[in-house]
Amino acid sequence: MTQYDDKKIQNLVKKLTKMPKPKAEPGKTYDKTAPKRAGDDQEIERDRFFKEMKRREF
Repeated sequence: MTQYDDKKIQNLVKKLTKMPKPKAEPGKTYDKTAPKRAGDDQEIERDRFFKEMKRREF
């Protein structure tokens, strides 16, 4: 193997062993002093419902 191949393999191993970044909280935060909201199933369902209602025309 050449030095180039060794370097490619090292970079690939380094890339595969990295820990994934934690996912950001869903939703927008406008006030940094406000307490964090817990993401429960009801909140997710409610957000999906209102998003769907915005698309509809009455």
